[in-house]
Amino acid sequence: MSQKPTEPRPPLPPFTAETAATKARLAEDAWNSREPARVAQAYTVDSHWRNRAEFFVGREAIEAFLHRKWQRELDYRLIKEVWAFTGDRIAVRFVYEWHDDSGNWYRSHGNEQWEFDGQGLMRRREASINDVRIAAEERKLHWPLGRRPDDHPGLSALGL
Repeated sequence: MSQKPTEPRPPLPPFTAETAATKARLAEDAWNSREPARVAQAYTVDSHWRNRAEFFVGREAIEAFLHRKWQRELDYRLIKEVWAFTGDRIAVRFVYEWHDDSGNWYRSHGNEQWEFDGQGLMRRREASINDVRIAAEERKLHWPLGRRPDDHPGLSALGL
C-alpha cells in the first residue's frame, strides 16, 4: 500500500524563537488531545523514536506506543517549553501529571530533542523522562482534559 503525500506541517525550519515556541505549543496541544492518530501525523512515516528505554521507528509504532501510554497514564495533562533551537532542531523540557489505575499521582519531568524535515514533520524524537510520585494535593496542572488554556501558567511560572 503506497503512502499518500504528507502535507507540510508549519511552522517549517529553519526555526526562530517564535516559530520554535509555536511548534512546541502545537505538539503540546496534540499530546493533550490523547489521540494517538492525531499525534502521529506530526511525524515522518519513518520517524525514529527513543522514549525512555524504548526504541522504535514509524507512525504505526508511534500510535501503538501512545495507545499503551494513555491506557496506563490516566487524566494526562502536559506542558512543554522550548529550551533551545537551531535550524531544523528544537529541544524542549516538559512536565506532565497523571495517575495510574490505583489512583496514585505522578509528575513526569523530561527533555526531548526534536529534528524536523523540510516539510515540518518530526523525523527524530529522543525523550528522557523521570517520574516522581506526588500526592493529589501537590498537583499543579489543573485544567479540564484537553488543550491547556492560554491563561494557564507555563512551566517557568509554575516553578517547574
